[in-house]
Amino acid sequence: MHYFRPAALLVLLASAMPLRAAAPPAQIDLSQFQQATQIDNVIVPVPAEIFLVLDKIGTPNWKAEMREADLKIGERHQIALLLGTVIADGFVAVEATDREKVKNIGRDVLKLAGAIGVRDSVLGRSNSIIEKADKGDWLNVKRELDGALQDVRNAMSELNDDQLAHLVSLGGWLRGTEVLTSVLNKSYSKDGSDLLHQPQLLEYFNAQIKAMPPELRKTSLITQIRRRLLEISPLIDEPEISKQSVDKVHAITSDLVKSILQKDS
Repeated sequence: MHYFRPAALLVLLASAMPLRAAAPPAQIDLSQFQQATQIDNVIVPVPAEIFLVLDKIGTPNWKAEMREADLKIGERHQIALLLGTVIADGFVAVEATDREKVKNIGRDVLKLAGAIGVRDSVLGRSNSIIEKADKGDWLNVKRELDGALQDVRNAMSELNDDQLAHLVSLGGWLRGTEVLTSVLNKSYSKDGSDLLHQPQLLEYFNAQIKAMPPELRKTSLITQIRRRLLEISPLIDEPEISKQSVDKVHAITSDLVKSILQKDS
């Protein structure tokens, strides 16, 4: 039986946890994640499944974790990373039950998907996200966000753009980890920090970057991300992840998310 430590949130969204509530389980039975996939021996649950588990262990101040982002569209690899962060923001906005924010994110997902040539693949999802957010149908908004992510990946694969599909997932992980560590910074606990323990997932991302074509791997943004992921690896592979390590991971992921918001040079 496979087990998954939640922070792998994701390959898409890491999320946070409640530090005032009961301590989370050290491990979560992966059989809970009916839609999870396994890639190169790395378990990748879909975001909605992760939040379903995290919902049971507490309620952070999600509104405090939301952000206002000025989306700057650059090269395709930057857009793919940006799309991942925006989808992650969608889950945070859902947890904060912010209807207008979720609706705006639904529109942003469509805009970014269009910029990399897969607009048609998420048009229906985008409209559904907006419609369901307007009704406060949060469960189905999460499902549509998960669906949008998968639709984008499938469309990119059909276009032989698998590298960009990996970057969407990486962008989501970076933004999700930024949010998770922000919550932990405000209320640290050893149990909570254990959610960051996901070395195999990080190895997976590094391997995907290493396999990218040189012209993509050598762009300033991808070079920066690869270098800083190597800095994160030892911090999240500790038996007990310290408050100091949580702070460092937060600083690194925050810097990278800010870089993704800029056009790559």
